[in-house]
Amino acid sequence: MTQKDESIHVLDLVMIGIGCAMFAFGLVFFNIANHLADGGISGVTLILRALFGIDPAYSTILINVPLILIGWRFLGRQSLIYTIYGTIMLSLFLWIWQRVPIVIQLHRDLLLSALGAGVIGGFGSGLLYRYGGTTGGTDIIARIFERFRGVPMGRTLLYLDVVVLLFSLVYIDIQHMAYTLIYSYIFARIVNFTQEGAYAARGIIVVSDHHQEITDSIMDELGRGVSLIDGEGGYSHQQRKMIYVVVAPSELHRLRQIIQRNDPRAFVSVINVNEALGEGFTFAVPKKGWRGKFKR
Repeated sequence: MTQKDESIHVLDLVMIGIGCAMFAFGLVFFNIANHLADGGISGVTLILRALFGIDPAYSTILINVPLILIGWRFLGRQSLIYTIYGTIMLSLFLWIWQRVPIVIQLHRDLLLSALGAGVIGGFGSGLLYRYGGTTGGTDIIARIFERFRGVPMGRTLLYLDVVVLLFSLVYIDIQHMAYTLIYSYIFARIVNFTQEGAYAARGIIVVSDHHQEITDSIMDELGRGVSLIDGEGGYSHQQRKMIYVVVAPSELHRLRQIIQRNDPRAFVSVINVNEALGEGFTFAVPKKGWRGKFKR
């Protein structure tokens, strides 16, 4: 068994903090200021604010605490710490930005508001995810459904966003909902660009002399199946194994760390996967354990 790397990296924490600050900025000065809704837990906090006057800085914490307690067993040490940290930082910046006297004059232009919210919020969230962070919420729910029902995380997140947006109609009209959908589309595209993929899977090919160590680490730490492909160098004609693995975008940062730790000189190719079918994506996900059950 390879030793699982659960170390906390300062750079990750800094970038997660910046991502939370940007996302909170967009939520306060574009979404809230212009009555645009949102999906996920952020959308729920906006509903609570509109109906009951609850500050999103507080409701973000109140909603995420029970979700983190429910989902902590499915998160590794690093993921758990990053999730708690991201939740706290998001709540902190929501509290700060609501008390900073900044006014962004858009002359009530909802299209500009949707563009601003999508770009700033999307870039912040993409940065957050790129460095292994999360603000908890629907991400935890999606992981639970993936673990026990085999439902892909992207599908669960999409369904939850749709439900929250529909409930948002209790406090916004159809016009604002239309611009919210524009915001959501831009947000997702910017997250894709920043994080190198939001909901779609990623196929990774690794060429390394340390293929066995990398393979063992991927199966032990990520619980993903790995295929070993026979390859031959075009110049040297040297026989070597190539690793092929498909992971969720949220696992891409962790995979990079695993490869870097085992072989800093490894050649890595990341491929866009439009659809992933099978174990871990559309079929039931096996429990982590003996690495042999993950071999193909």
